[in-house]
Amino acid sequence: MEKSTSFTATAIGSLPHKNPAEAVELVFNTLPGMPALPQLAGANQNEDMSSQLNEKIPGVIFDEGEKRWYIDQETETFFEELEEFMLDYESITGEGDMETLEKYAISEERCSALPLFLEKISQNKPAFVKGQVIGPFTFGTTLVDRDKKCAFYDETLKEILVKALTLKALWLVKKFREASPGSRPVIFMDEPTISQYGTSAFITVKKEDITGCFSEIADILRQQGVLTGIHCCGKSDWSIIERSGVDILNFDACCFAESLGLYPAELGKFLNRGGKIAWGIIPTMDTDALDVTTLESSVNKYEEAISFLVNKGIDKNLILDSTLITPACGAGILSIEQAQKAMQLTGELANVLKDKYCVHK
Repeated sequence: MEKSTSFTATAIGSLPHKNPAEAVELVFNTLPGMPALPQLAGANQNEDMSSQLNEKIPGVIFDEGEKRWYIDQETETFFEELEEFMLDYESITGEGDMETLEKYAISEERCSALPLFLEKISQNKPAFVKGQVIGPFTFGTTLVDRDKKCAFYDETLKEILVKALTLKALWLVKKFREASPGSRPVIFMDEPTISQYGTSAFITVKKEDITGCFSEIADILRQQGVLTGIHCCGKSDWSIIERSGVDILNFDACCFAESLGLYPAELGKFLNRGGKIAWGIIPTMDTDALDVTTLESSVNKYEEAISFLVNKGIDKNLILDSTLITPACGAGILSIEQAQKAMQLTGELANVLKDKYCVHK
């Protein structure tokens, strides 16, 4: 029988800790049903979402002068690297070549909590285990070429980045399954930049350009039995989610719950095909709001948030059955004490709501 995610709590990933052991302990203590791999950019700048996954990507170079990563097609080795990369991709995704997949590992330097996280998974064997990659649209508009043009606008570079993120996600899934074969992997694509879709900054970008990237990654992961999600902490055109082929929409329900009700037809289709909504109820971007947040106020916030969909004609039971609970966004900007409160409230809220709505599967 398939495990249910109903009223399961998880997190976005980023935490303020510098000690990986403390971060991992917090995650497993508060989110035991779906622990999320900690991302500790405060401990190492290479764990920042824009640089954590760029190892072994053809053409990616660090500019010491500007102190930033960029992608260069004009190096002497670019086309040789690209040919090897494409052959590897076909071997891994087409033939299941797990030995070659190890070439695209995420090093401990880029994810310091991973060894301890895997050890905890093997001990606790949770129902689900969550990792995350930077989303392809955000990655492609953050990483630029030599002329400072976004990689997303170059078809070759965009293809490289989408395939690279697929390999990084597959590698995480491989490590999760080695640690706990019975735990179902969940991979989120962190996509803050899709909140800017439709603005003057990306006026030439078409919706299918974005959804095509999402679906390419999601399709490969789905073949491996992985649940996929998109996280966006801003207001967005949520019809993108319905077209993307992912399983989970995760968004900031503290600030943007009402915006979800603007897309009732798309959200109805998404939920009816088995899609899930991870409601980001616990504030992490507004420390003043977090300071005054209680379990009771969080329950009220959730019920207010889902009412925007219920009032648009979406069946309440369908919403309840599809619910996961998360913080509104990552907790990396918080103090350790604030992050602990956010994680604890997230786990407690999921438990209270599950008991209240009698969802037992």
